[in-house]
Amino acid sequence: MKFNLTQLPERNQQPRTAGLTMVMDKGLSLDEAKNFMDVSQPHVDIVKLGFGTAVVTPRLEEKIALYKSHGMAVYFGGTLFEAYLVRNQIQDYIDTCKSFGIDYMEVSDGSIEIPHAEKCGYIEKLTQHGTVLSEVGSKDATHIIPPYKWIELMRAELEAGSSYVIAEAREAGNVGIYRGSGEVREGLVQEILTQIPAEKILWEAPQKAQQLYFLELIGCNVNLGNIPPNEVIALEAMRIGLRGDTFDLYLNKKTSA
Repeated sequence: MKFNLTQLPERNQQPRTAGLTMVMDKGLSLDEAKNFMDVSQPHVDIVKLGFGTAVVTPRLEEKIALYKSHGMAVYFGGTLFEAYLVRNQIQDYIDTCKSFGIDYMEVSDGSIEIPHAEKCGYIEKLTQHGTVLSEVGSKDATHIIPPYKWIELMRAELEAGSSYVIAEAREAGNVGIYRGSGEVREGLVQEILTQIPAEKILWEAPQKAQQLYFLELIGCNVNLGNIPPNEVIALEAMRIGLRGDTFDLYLNKKTSA
């Protein structure tokens, strides 16, 4: 018997281009990945094999095949791209992605400095081999980027061919668009949204309070990333008003006496 609840917001259906949930896999075993897909597949769109974990993950080919068999887009974390880049091995990075059947790639500069024109050049180059996501924002908490610069960088990277720009937060959610406490830099976020379409931004939001902020600001079909695998179901419930934090968000307050 299906649940027959009214006043639920309409979630975009898979395959979707907005309302994405990106999950960070930081080292799930193959069995854990199977269980994760068994429970969460209808609510996940992208799986990121976090930072450089792919290099040390056993049975990596099997894990990637598992995710792809469930319709997931899979990509290596941006730190791995940077590890190849700093060693002048970009062609090796492309060849590695191809060898694993990876056709999503992240271009980031969170750990190394890349002149922005050069970064956009890598985006243009990689779009010839797959779908590119590019990350804006430093992993260095002391490196504060002003709002106008975030907008300038995001716009240029979208124009260079990125399908989405990722707003940096790290897996802990304490840099980039967040303060060290995890609090959202609200002025920054709202200024970005005056110039960059919400559907083109993937907000890294590993903490519940961060997810709630974007759901209230943008709606149930906001793109959210760096979600822990064991929190996907809870996030999906929160997206549609079935968690205490968003319970009143979509209700019609007009009720009969």
